[in-house]
Amino acid sequence: MQTVLITGADRGIGEALCTAFAARGDKAIGACLEESPPVRADGVEVIGGIDVTSDAAVARLVDALAGRRIDILVHNAGFIVEAPLGRFDFAAMQKEYEVNALGPLRVTQALLPLLGAGSKIAVISSRVGSLAENSSGGLYGYRMSKAAANMAGLNLAQDLRDRGIAVVCLHPGSVRTRMALGLNDTATLGRMIGCDVAARGLIERLDELTIDNTGMFRHANGDHLPW
Repeated sequence: MQTVLITGADRGIGEALCTAFAARGDKAIGACLEESPPVRADGVEVIGGIDVTSDAAVARLVDALAGRRIDILVHNAGFIVEAPLGRFDFAAMQKEYEVNALGPLRVTQALLPLLGAGSKIAVISSRVGSLAENSSGGLYGYRMSKAAANMAGLNLAQDLRDRGIAVVCLHPGSVRTRMALGLNDTATLGRMIGCDVAARGLIERLDELTIDNTGMFRHANGDHLPW
């Protein structure tokens, strides 16, 4: 049995990951922004009130874990609020960066004493953060924050290699989540996969992750993605 910590577990992909890990017998811990989050699946431990942009909240998370070893750390907390060129909301874009890029670093740094050789870290990123694949523009803040998250993941892979800790950046696919509802039309949403499907793919990629293939950017379906 592995101990798995997932941030942003209030709903969507994070909740689905908690449920899937617990269902297969792992100890799933959901770090949630809400004080009384809805995720209450059997076998899932919930720690509420965890804002990954807050040093104090992350310190409370460390205290709640009470020195337990973390085998898998999944940085799933995410934020997106977008406006087109000419109507940028710079405060919202700064929050995207705080949550999506600095959040994984803040949580990883705080939890380093609980990680050891054989531990794994996943940064739930997005292929829209790929410089090579940007052929449509738009989503400035989100794209930039996810590109920064990819760099953070790659840096962590290099710095943690000697400790035996493997890191991967993962794109979950086009998933029907609350965030997606505000960005896509009905036809597009109909082609998206469910959170449970995305969670299964992400877990398969984590099962494949070793120190030998650390530092990759992968789709939940197994594809390797360009930076």
